[in-house]
Amino acid sequence: MTGWIAISLGDVTGIGPEVTLKALAAEAGRDGTRYLLIGDSGYTAALCQRLGLSLPLQPFSEFGAKGRFFLRDPLPEPLPPGLEPGSPAAARAAVAWLTDGAQCCLSRHTDAVVTAPLSKEAIVRSGQPFIGQTEFLSKLAGTNQTVMMLLGSDDRGRWLRVALATTHLPLKLVAEQLSVEKVQLAIELAARACQDLGLPRRRVAVCGLNPHAGEGGEFGREEIDLIRPVVESAQKKGLDVVGPLPADTLFHQAYRGDYEAVVAMYHDQGLGPLKMVAFDNGVNWTLGLPFIRTSPDHGTAYDIAGQGKANPSSMCAAIRLAKQLARQDANPPLS
Repeated sequence: MTGWIAISLGDVTGIGPEVTLKALAAEAGRDGTRYLLIGDSGYTAALCQRLGLSLPLQPFSEFGAKGRFFLRDPLPEPLPPGLEPGSPAAARAAVAWLTDGAQCCLSRHTDAVVTAPLSKEAIVRSGQPFIGQTEFLSKLAGTNQTVMMLLGSDDRGRWLRVALATTHLPLKLVAEQLSVEKVQLAIELAARACQDLGLPRRRVAVCGLNPHAGEGGEFGREEIDLIRPVVESAQKKGLDVVGPLPADTLFHQAYRGDYEAVVAMYHDQGLGPLKMVAFDNGVNWTLGLPFIRTSPDHGTAYDIAGQGKANPSSMCAAIRLAKQLARQDANPPLS
């Protein structure tokens, strides 16, 4: 049976709708996947026409309807025209569409959700508490056992896959927020992600928190007291994991293929190297949710929104990963 992918269109004053439509135009001929675009129907249809794309968009009625590209807006009224970048109306709509996309997966109507970029700052300014899409979706799904993984490849097919032990925290709070449970979860879900991707090996390397992985305790004891015991415990469980290792050399080793995944201790430790390697095609994958969720690894790019020049490569990669994982989920390995 042909699968369904939901796509929440994010902030309409950013580039989310544009990169989504461009990506779908590029993906249309690859397979028979059906897509449910969740956002402002009139705006999306007009943008598709303005971009000169020939996607056969049609209003959504039911999942049994014929067709492949459907538009649905759960909001009772369309958005007003001429919204300023980061407007409160656009921010509130983006949250409503994100919620609807997740609920489509939770109800098993769709096989995955791909989430276009939105602005955390704009959402908070609109009066809604919001840390990030990962945290929002985790709460919606009723779980705190999730991990953010970013992955992408360079033009020679060399990959980095980075799972984060902590996500959106001020740097000064990282050490106190690190815990055995968080590092352990990141290691276990990173290893499982390698399996879900169908990789032949599942070698995971774990970064230290401090420079030179603490230099034997000279620069901090987090490696000795917290990270190393978790790694050793994971090894006893049979996981192929090493660490803690100095982050300044570990990412080079992973990039050349020594490891399939890296566990980083904090956001910029992991995302700096990832974006250096795969700035245009990086994907954000939320591990541990009860459904598949991927997202392009970029923001709303208000400065180029509406100009027709946004690069859809990361959205293409997010859609392809969602489809790959959905196929893998539908046909799990025998062992």
